[in-house]
Amino acid sequence: MDMFGHFLEVNLALLDQVWEAGCRFDSLTWYDDLGYKGSQFFSVQMYRELLKPFHKRAVEWADRKGLKTRLHSCGDVRPFVPEFIELGIDALNPLEVKAGMDPVKIKQQYGKDLVLHGGVNAVLWDKPEQISAEIEKVVPELKKGGGYIFASDHSIPDTVSLEDFRRIVECVKRVGTYE
Repeated sequence: MDMFGHFLEVNLALLDQVWEAGCRFDSLTWYDDLGYKGSQFFSVQMYRELLKPFHKRAVEWADRKGLKTRLHSCGDVRPFVPEFIELGIDALNPLEVKAGMDPVKIKQQYGKDLVLHGGVNAVLWDKPEQISAEIEKVVPELKKGGGYIFASDHSIPDTVSLEDFRRIVECVKRVGTYE
């Protein structure tokens, strides 16, 4: 907890300096990987006791500035999602499919309370037919009712050609544009 507290205090002090210097931004994002494939690094109870108070302070700082908050957490963090919503975290990224995160189910459960950012399986990005099928299946569901930002669920493989990447963008524009 001392490490979490020190890290948060240093970062908030730096953000305060940036803010006081007149730099404005729309959101506060932090990276806090809390899970791995099929599970979390610790229990919900341990999250509540050890880390949630620090996430709460980050959200409160952002709220005082009128900012949205976005948490990046790789891995399967499904049990923590209600905790994130209770804290007032606005968005969750990356919705790592191969870790067990099903973005469509998460949208159905929490889409009215949480912006989803990601959820398109990076493993498929260098397989043109499979990624197109995945985008056509997943993105229309995720964008229903708003609150979705398109992105992969992890690092895009370096085997994705520029031509394939352009096709992915075209596909997303076709099925993912809000009207």
